[in-house]
Amino acid sequence: MEMQEVKQQLQEVFQEIFDDDTLVISEETTAEDIEDWDSFAQIGLIMEIEKRFQLKFQLGEVSELKNVGDMLVLISKKIEGR
Repeated sequence: MEMQEVKQQLQEVFQEIFDDDTLVISEETTAEDIEDWDSFAQIGLIMEIEKRFQLKFQLGEVSELKNVGDMLVLISKKIEGR
């Protein structure tokens, strides 16, 4: 899966989780940039990403993510590693 396709699908996940069809993420987007992104939303986001991309994250991997760009890289690595 190409990085652009991963980003597009991730965009859809963010719009779904935050119930905002106008939400646009960038690689620099962080939890501070999205008003409703709290710990509860984080859990839902991770679960939906795992479901959408058919992968599993380790707790340590998730805690190291600093922004959407880090998330894209991690998802891509996991997809390639299958």
